[in-house]
Amino acid sequence: MSIDPLESPQPLIERVYAYVAYRVGDGVRAEDITSETFERALRYRKRYDERRGSPISWLIGIARRVIADHLSAEHASVSEVPELAATGAFEDQVAMRLELRAAVRELPERDQELVALRFGADLTAKQIARILGLRTNTVEVSLHRALTTLRRTLETEQQATHVGPALHRVL
Repeated sequence: MSIDPLESPQPLIERVYAYVAYRVGDGVRAEDITSETFERALRYRKRYDERRGSPISWLIGIARRVIADHLSAEHASVSEVPELAATGAFEDQVAMRLELRAAVRELPERDQELVALRFGADLTAKQIARILGLRTNTVEVSLHRALTTLRRTLETEQQATHVGPALHRVL
């Protein structure tokens, strides 16, 4: 008897949403894509084969297809980030997130995907390799290079501000 990949959905929902938010930004759009991912998963749950990967790997594969469908339907338009009226530490956190998001979007598409899978979906290099059909070592090296590029980009852009060191700690 095969296992139910959606037996414990809450942690899976959180990880899929985090991955999707890395790829398309957080908010309603990410919620819609996450919902559609789980709708498809429910529809196709009998096709899940535990020998081909963990439930989160299966769901990330579905999420990747849903994101591609949404992007092609929207002609890859980038949504505007609303201006927030915040002060103090919260304002710094928002600024860090926006700057980090902008820096990630400057990476090549493949590196953006790797960062989203690693930090959004909280997958291991081995799980990412299986999803993308790569060797684990290739994923590890590519992630290292992507993070090095991110650090350089953020350091260059933030040398004159106080937000830079905090962003460096995030990476």
